[in-house]
Amino acid sequence: MPDHTGGPARPGTRRRGTTLLRRPARAVRRGLSQLLCAVAGLGLGLLAPLVTGGPQVDAGRVAGVLFTLGFGVISLVSIIYSVLFLVVQFSASTFTPRLGLFRDEPVVWRTFAFTVGLFVFCITAGLAIGSRESVSTAVPSVAVVLTLVALALMRTLQMKAFDSIQLGHSLSAITTRAHRLYDTLYVNPYTPAGAVPLPPVADAGAEVRWTGPPAVLQSVDVPALLGAARAGDSAVAFRAAPGTTLSEGTVVARVAGDGVPAPVLLGALTTGVERVFDQDPELPFRLLADIALRALSPAVNDPATAVEALDHLEALLIRLAGRDLDVGRFHDSTGRARVSVPVPAWDRYVRTAVDDVLFAATGSPMTLRRTRDLLRALAERAPAERRAVVLDRLRWVERTGGETYPLVWTDGAGRPDGTGRTNGTGTEPDGPSGTRTRGTPR
Repeated sequence: MPDHTGGPARPGTRRRGTTLLRRPARAVRRGLSQLLCAVAGLGLGLLAPLVTGGPQVDAGRVAGVLFTLGFGVISLVSIIYSVLFLVVQFSASTFTPRLGLFRDEPVVWRTFAFTVGLFVFCITAGLAIGSRESVSTAVPSVAVVLTLVALALMRTLQMKAFDSIQLGHSLSAITTRAHRLYDTLYVNPYTPAGAVPLPPVADAGAEVRWTGPPAVLQSVDVPALLGAARAGDSAVAFRAAPGTTLSEGTVVARVAGDGVPAPVLLGALTTGVERVFDQDPELPFRLLADIALRALSPAVNDPATAVEALDHLEALLIRLAGRDLDVGRFHDSTGRARVSVPVPAWDRYVRTAVDDVLFAATGSPMTLRRTRDLLRALAERAPAERRAVVLDRLRWVERTGGETYPLVWTDGAGRPDGTGRTNGTGTEPDGPSGTRTRGTPR
């Protein structure tokens, strides 16, 4: 990534975010894990009966045990996955349908892959025994050990399922993934000199439009595009960010030069039916805000849940308040900017986290007070250049809370900037736009 003073990056230096913006291989890994486990089970099932050393047992009884274990494990897995489907449905209806944390847990697919391999092993070994009179005790021993491992994985899977329907675990899981993403993406501290976003690397050029059915842009294979752009002496400026829904005719990017044809650019995109965490830093805010909004709906009316969601929103906003967020430019090995991808700015994060919840919270003094505390804490911790968007919302909350709930609304902090100082007239000092705001009840 370039430095934010406008100077070119040095050739050969590590670019921020380049390692992050790669095509995720999660779906490939899932399919490969199941295939590898099945192949391993097949190979082990063919080789195990060939072992002749050690004590021998009756082959017919061993074959019966193998068939029983194989079909028994598959039946148990079918039952457990049926129960887990109900758990996922409950979690989606209680929190938000966009929350797919449990479905993406590695243990879910590893358990399925392992049980497939165990089934293949048991059936293959049972058939490979054939008409033998006896086999080594190693065959049933291996089957029993593998079955115990499968049961341990199933228990872990059940514990994960139970955790996924707990509010605290779900909120913590979202926050943990967000921290991991932000610590990788936003590595430099915020400096006022870098407050002005740099322009895209290709303001003019040929437009590349989406031609397929509606889909969500999940990730961009930036390293592949960097190589193609350098080879063709071109630059690519994306207009659609990860997390955007692409409709037919949507402008995906502009390409300056002829080195990156549209098929190559579109082939570097990963799309799907929903947003994912990989390259979508705004998604954690959207999920937490959705949980708060659902909790504040008349059908649920659970302001305590909204308050817990606001706790995690505050933690994420404070984490980003002091970091440089302009990380969307990528350079090749010569230091020339070749690819730019839109990333959310500070105002966008604040709006996504707070705006919808503000209006929904007007019917709940508990949630409105917690929102005020969030904004006050953010105004204290955010750099001065980033406080305007926070103070505007804080003044609205103070005014709305004072007018709607005069009996319970207290102004313990005084001034909306969290300093505890007023101008002595009962009104707040001038806001960032120069207008005066009405004071809150004492």
